[in-house]
Amino acid sequence: QVQMVESGGGLVQAGGSLRLSCTASGLIFDDYVMAWFRQAPGKEREGVSCISWSGFSTSYADAVKGRFTISKDNTKNTLYLQMNSLKPKDTAMYYCAAGRLERYNEYDIRHLPPTAFDHEYTYWGQGTQVTVSS
Repeated sequence: QVQMVESGGGLVQAGGSLRLSCTASGLIFDDYVMAWFRQAPGKEREGVSCISWSGFSTSYADAVKGRFTISKDNTKNTLYLQMNSLKPKDTAMYYCAAGRLERYNEYDIRHLPPTAFDHEYTYWGQGTQVTVSS
């Protein structure tokens, strides 16, 4: 049984930083592309970032480029999202997701936006709330 548990969310002032973590069990971590999504109240879910099976390739939504960094530790089955220079519009519930994305390769992950893979994820966490005050 696959479980994915996010942590690290909270309340932070604009300009501050948070690091989200997602620990997965029940799957072989480096067989999966991992991603972070977010959903603000009244808005559609948005792909924030994804990282390839090896961790070598990453992709970011334009809204977070240069501020967020995704990484993974395959030995710890843990995915991270370092969020710097946070803005009030980053306020949302953040979810991690895992998918095999067998139709894609490292090049695709590196050159396509995260939204290109929106419907490819099999496993999801319960979410962690991030609130950025102005």
